[in-house]
Amino acid sequence: MSGFRTAFVTIASALLMAVTAVVPAPASAASLVEVTGFGNNPGGMRMHVYVPDTRPANPAIVVAMHGCGGSGPGFYSGSEFASLANRYGFLVIYPSAQQQAGFGNCFDTWSDAAKRRGGGSDPVSIVSMVTYAEQHYGGDPNRVFATGSSSGGMMTNEMLALYPDVFKAGAAFMGVPFGCFANAADFPPWSSKCTGGGGANRTPQQWGDAVRQAYPGYTGPRPRVQLWHGTADPLVPYALLQEEIEQWTNVFGLSQTPTSADTPQAGWNRRRYADGSGTVRVEAYSIQGAGHSLPATGMAAAAVTFFGLSG
Repeated sequence: MSGFRTAFVTIASALLMAVTAVVPAPASAASLVEVTGFGNNPGGMRMHVYVPDTRPANPAIVVAMHGCGGSGPGFYSGSEFASLANRYGFLVIYPSAQQQAGFGNCFDTWSDAAKRRGGGSDPVSIVSMVTYAEQHYGGDPNRVFATGSSSGGMMTNEMLALYPDVFKAGAAFMGVPFGCFANAADFPPWSSKCTGGGGANRTPQQWGDAVRQAYPGYTGPRPRVQLWHGTADPLVPYALLQEEIEQWTNVFGLSQTPTSADTPQAGWNRRRYADGSGTVRVEAYSIQGAGHSLPATGMAAAAVTFFGLSG
C-alpha cells in the first residue's frame, strides 16, 4: 500500500470515528429502518430510511449519501440530517454503497453505466429508493433533494446530472464534477487523473457538455446546486470546487463571475451565481483551513435551507 493510500485510509477512518462520536443520534421515537425489495437495484445497494414522527401528508425527500468506507446507518448517526428531519418534517433516505473501487463501499461515479441515465449501477438503485419512498411513505415527487459527503458528494453531482427531472436541488460536500473519472482504475485518489488534477482541467463548455450528454434531449428545468469544499483538503483537491462551479454555471448558462459573495459565518466564504430573475442557481462555499472533514456542524442546516425545507 502506497504512503498516500495509507494516509487516505487513516484519515477516512479517523473522520468516520470523529464524526460519529461528536454527533448524537436524533432524539425521537422514530428510528432508522432498513427497506428490502425496494425495486430495481443493479448496484446491489442497501436502503435505510428515516421517517420523522411529525411530518406533513406529503413530506419532502432528502437522499443523504456517505463517503467511501461508510454506510447509510453510519451517515445517519454521524450527520445532522435526521435531527433536521425531526425539526422540519422531511424523509431521509440513506443508501449504502457496495462498490469497492480499491478501498470499499464507494458510490459508482466512474463506470459507463453510471454516466448514462437509466444505464444501471448505483444511480438506478437510488432512483428506485426515491420511487419507493414516494409510493410507501407519501413522499412528494416535487420535493426530492440529494446531498452527500466525499463519494456521496460525487454521487450528488451524478444524480443531478442524470435525473434532473427527479431532483430539485442538491448539496455536494467535497465532490468532483460529473464525468471527472474516466473509469474504475481512475477512481482511487492515489492513482486518479481526476483527483490528481491532470484529468480535471477542462473548460466550462466541456464540463457542461458532459452533463447535457448524460440525458440527451432534456430541455426541462435543472436542479439548483450547492457546493462545499475545504481549502486544505488533502484527498479531493480544493481546485475541483472551481471545476464544479464551471460545470454547473455552464449548464445554467450563467457567467463565471459570481453575482454576490459574502461570509455567512467565520471561515465560510460563499459565492452565489444567480439568473436574470435573481434566483440563485449555483452557490459555492470555500471553508477556510478545512480538510477532508465536511459537513461540519451547521452545514447540513445550510443545505436544508438551500433546499427550501427550513421554512
